[in-house]
Amino acid sequence: MQKIKLDDVLKYEQPTKYIVETENYNNDYKTPVLTAGKSFILGYTNEEKGLFTNVPVIIFDDFTTAFHYVDFPFKVKSSAMKILKAVENKASLRYLYYKMQTISIDKDLHKRYWISKYSQIDIELPNLPTQQKIANILDKADELSQYNKQLIEKYEALTQSLFLDMFGDPVRNEKGWEKTELRNVTSKIGSGSTPRGGKEAYHSEGISLIRSLNIYDNEFKYKNLAFINDDQAKKLKNVTVESNDVLFNITGASVCRCTVVPDEVLPARVNQHVSILRPISEKLHPLFLSHLLISENIKNHLLGVGSAGGAVMEAITKEQLEKFKIPLPPIKLQIQFAERVAIIETQKQQAQEALVKSEALFQGLLQQAFNGELN
Repeated sequence: MQKIKLDDVLKYEQPTKYIVETENYNNDYKTPVLTAGKSFILGYTNEEKGLFTNVPVIIFDDFTTAFHYVDFPFKVKSSAMKILKAVENKASLRYLYYKMQTISIDKDLHKRYWISKYSQIDIELPNLPTQQKIANILDKADELSQYNKQLIEKYEALTQSLFLDMFGDPVRNEKGWEKTELRNVTSKIGSGSTPRGGKEAYHSEGISLIRSLNIYDNEFKYKNLAFINDDQAKKLKNVTVESNDVLFNITGASVCRCTVVPDEVLPARVNQHVSILRPISEKLHPLFLSHLLISENIKNHLLGVGSAGGAVMEAITKEQLEKFKIPLPPIKLQIQFAERVAIIETQKQQAQEALVKSEALFQGLLQQAFNGELN
């Protein structure tokens, strides 16, 4: 099997001609504006001039080496990328796309990497029919993963749709629910602090210390969960987390992210970036409150987005939360919503488990493919 440099089979084009002229994006427009970074689709434009149509291609972020396979017309946001095209009759673009997923390089310096480093990497290149065979096998495995991801997204959208159907928009309150300040329907609103010593004070086990990086919208991330010992926890006893508490990020880039605490992390405390909202069970259901607070209009309202002359806030104070007015449907209706969400969540969990398996299958096949075991 021959060894070649990526530069021999992937030719690049600079994206300058395809940069969008304005950032007046609108989801009703049809042309996606892409970045090679994590965001991928930044928005949609109605600009027709300078449209890239010679697809499929790989777009490659010159500074981070992130990349995406693209098979639809597009425009781009900036010049900090390369548009890569496979050399015809020599290489399969899908094969090279999968091969690139197995490559990692040191990228500590802020510089453009395609020409200087990445394109000079040597790879083994089987004949074209073998490349296409491998790409087809990996395509099928990838399709299964993508299907499961789309299924999870549909369940998430279904929950949001159910909320709007049952309660309407919580800011416009078109259903005319009674409104009340959050302090009237909670028994606790408060945040904690970080133990002295910062990260050095954390332990490998003990009492959970929940931080903002653990909290996403209706999702708890266990990966970076920190732990403190009993002595540290006693100093934070006023922010002890209880079952059914709603956790709300009050500062930083993740401000307004919110979820109900999972019982698996208890006993727990929170740091200064997280507020505990403890619903009074006869008045407010935690799942209703969590879905209410993550709704886009509520977030915008809390942060001052769209307010006349108002600056967008990067932090929410205890007083703001206490005085924040929310619509309050009958508790029976909130409970009914929670019961329906539980059914959806069961289906979503099954899809998430299937996604883990399908991604493991894909990664296994990826390794086999480039170890010569799928030839």
